[in-house]
This record gives sequence, structure tokens and C-alpha cells, in this order.
Amino acid sequence: MKIKRILIANRGEIAVRIIRTAHKMKIEVVAIRTAVEPAALFISQADIVYDNTEDSSEIPVFLNIEKIIEIALKTKADAIHPGYGFLAENAYFAQKCIENKIIYIGPSPDAIYKMGNKTIARKLAVAAKIPIAMGSQGNIGDEEEAILVADKIGYPVIIKAASGGGGRGMRIVRKAEDMGKMFVIASKEAEKAFNDPSVFIEKYIENPKHIEFQILGDTKGNIIHLGERECSIQRKHQKLLEEAPSIALDSDLRKRMGNIAVRIAKTVNYYSAGTVEFLLDSDQNFYFMEMNTRIQVEHPVTEMITGIDLIEQQIRIASGEALKYRQQDIKFRGWAIECRINAEDVQSGFAPDPGKIEKLNLPAESYLRIDTGVQAGSSIIPSYDSLITKLIIKGKDRKDAIRNCKMALDKVWIKGTKTTLPFFRMLVRNPKFIDGTFTTAFIEKDLEKYYLNSEYEEMLAAWLATKLFIEENLMDNSINVDFGNGKEMSPWLLNKRINQF
Repeated sequence: MKIKRILIANRGEIAVRIIRTAHKMKIEVVAIRTAVEPAALFISQADIVYDNTEDSSEIPVFLNIEKIIEIALKTKADAIHPGYGFLAENAYFAQKCIENKIIYIGPSPDAIYKMGNKTIARKLAVAAKIPIAMGSQGNIGDEEEAILVADKIGYPVIIKAASGGGGRGMRIVRKAEDMGKMFVIASKEAEKAFNDPSVFIEKYIENPKHIEFQILGDTKGNIIHLGERECSIQRKHQKLLEEAPSIALDSDLRKRMGNIAVRIAKTVNYYSAGTVEFLLDSDQNFYFMEMNTRIQVEHPVTEMITGIDLIEQQIRIASGEALKYRQQDIKFRGWAIECRINAEDVQSGFAPDPGKIEKLNLPAESYLRIDTGVQAGSSIIPSYDSLITKLIIKGKDRKDAIRNCKMALDKVWIKGTKTTLPFFRMLVRNPKFIDGTFTTAFIEKDLEKYYLNSEYEEMLAAWLATKLFIEENLMDNSINVDFGNGKEMSPWLLNKRINQF
């Protein structure tokens, strides 16, 4: 069936992203206006706007399945795209769409359920002879059972929520006496985040790399992968920077991991876009971790190196089209890095810093793609995530991508809220990041001794502060200051230019 109108059951940058592809495909888009974001950027770009500002329900509209279905029917939408977050991995929501003869742009309810429940996914992986970390056979009922399992597989272990993801409901336990406290915290966090307190236990792999493979499957049984993304720069088990490909994989390992990713997808007859996530240890052993049955925040880096529009593929697959790509058709060109610029206070442990975006300068460069859901005047509100924009940078190789990343970061200016920009500016100059030896433990174990401790980092911070001061106080007076001229600005050159005023 040809899709003519899509309701986006989401907001922010992913709504803008979906609209861009839908319009390219000549498909109308319905967006939902809410009381907390009545003038959001995505609203202005939609063809039809459903006004939900008078909704007095305690459940936010993007989590209200019955309301979303009602809006789709009222606006005569053929299909619903869930984006990521909210209802994107809710099997019941997918089923309700089908029951109401609305196309769900995503995988089957069965695949969402089986891969969304981590204990079921582990059992499927075991049956398919896919490598996984040692762990419990199912959910853990109480602290005593947790201690027994941990004693059997050996500490350290990690407690994980059986449902959901995003780092919630996860706690590392290094000794038996900490199990009780950590078990309760993880279980309560899982219940709050996913309405399911179930948790299971795995052997905790120290200092791994987090590698994920992008999957595409159609309803005809064809499944391929589009290569890997490196997602090891994380805090609190949540990703901050992603790149594609990964410096840790050679062609042989990429082929083996990609084949495994396709195999796990086939266990649930997967179709649509999805991501299979692995942990890679220092001996190049890899372990299946989970499968995300939705589009990922970091999908643009894969699009940058493959040239394939993943949202378009989702829509075509949902329409019943067969994949036009075979595995041998997938070619990788260049390197891509994504920086998630969030409204967060880095020095306060990446705590959210909601507020109004007073000024926003996002550069336009041939090597740079900007995905954002905000503009000057927009507000980052506490009830939603803190993402301001994503910078997706391309280079002919990793060295070139990092060089371009430095230039792009130095040209972004955001006023009104604290952001992760200073973190990324430091990160791309960090030796461990540059040589690719970082792991998921980088921020917790390696970053502290680099962050604003060395003479260079202090000088860099002063340079960036001075740069922002000049831009804010002098640019409006038509004083032309070239901060890069296509090259990364050194603190010494900047100082020389400052002395000219």
C-alpha cells in the first residue's frame, strides 16, 4: 500500500528528520501540537497540525496509545512513525495500529516484544548459538537469588532492566555486600522508567567497546546489515558520541559480527530498521547485548558513509516494498562522527540544564550535517530530553573527520543554557580519543585526569571563553573577525587577532 499521510508520534529533532524524508517522498505529515511546546520547530514544518494543547490528561500525548490512535483516525493518516523513545518500542502500540488498519512504520509487534524483553532476547541468542555474556537464565526474583547467580558467574556483574534501555535500570555490582542495595535501586528504576521492575544479571565485561550494527529487513524475508557504529563514548550508560565505522574492527571481524547481527534479526523474522548491539572486549571477543527495534539517535553516521536514507527505507518497507539492496551492494565511503549537543552541565555530572535558547549559531559546511529540533527562542523543557542538536561530521578518513569535527565544534555558539560543547571540544583533542584506544569506561576512568587539569586544557577553555565573548560583544558592531578561515584556530593565533582590537 502506498503511504500518503504519516502521523509522527514524536517531537523534536527526530520529528523534523522524518518530515524531511517524507516531503522528499511527496508524503504529507501530521504533527501534534502540545501545550508545553506550542511553537516547536517541527510544528511549523508539518502539513497538518493536530492541536492537542487543551488535553488535560495526566498521560503525555506521546505516551498515550489510545489518544495517538484517535488522532491518526481523525486526521486520516495512513501510517504512524514512532521515531525513537516514547512508544517506539511498545509492542502493544504497534498491535493497536494494526488493529485499527493503520500502518506501523517499524517491525512487527512480535519482534518488538521478543527483542524488547532482554531475557527473551538472551534465550533466542542462546538457541541460535550467538555469543552472549554469562548470566542468569531469566529474570531475578530477589536479592538472595541475585547473590547466588553472581557467585556462580563471578564478580563483577551488572544488573539490567529486562525491559527498555537507555542506561536505565542498570547497576554494576563488584561485591556481594552491595548486591541488596543495587538490586533494589535497579529494580525501582526499571519500574519507574518502563513500568516493569524485572531485572536480570550478566557478567560485567570490564572496559569493552560498544559496537552496534545497523540492520535493514523487509517483509519478504530479506535482511542485510549496513555496517557498524562505535558508541563507546558514554556517560551513565548513555551515548554521547558515535562514529562509523569503528577503528576497532578490521574487515574480517566486521564480516563476522555483521553476519551474527543478521542471524539474530532472523530469529524474529525482523523487518524495518533495527540495531544489534555488542560488547567487544580487549581480546576481540564479542557478545550480543540487545537489539533496538527502532531508528536510533545515531543513525545519521550510517547514512553518511552508505548514502542510504534509513527513514526512507523504513517507509518503503512499511509500504510492502522489497529491499532494493543486497549485502554486496553496501559500500562504505569515508568516516562520520556524531556529537550530541545536549543542554547539560558537564561539570555537574552531565546534569540537565533546561532553559531558553537565546542565541543559536549553527555553521553551514560541506562536511557537516545538522539535525536539530530547536531554533533561537526555543526552550529545552524538563519534561523532555535535553538534546539541542546533533552535529554529523564527514571526512575522507578518521583523521580528516576529527579535524573537521574540531572546526565544526568551534563554530557552534549556543547561549541561554549550559551545553556539552566544552566536553566535545576537549574530547576531540584528547590523545585516547584520537588514537582510538578509548572504551566505555573512558569518561569515568580516563576523562577526569584530562578535564581542565592540564595546562593545555586550561588554555583551551580560556580561548573558547574569549572567542564567545568577542562574538557576543563585537560581532553586532560589524567587526569582522575570522575565527578559522577554514582551519582550526589555534589559541596563539586567536591571541594575536584579539590584540588587534
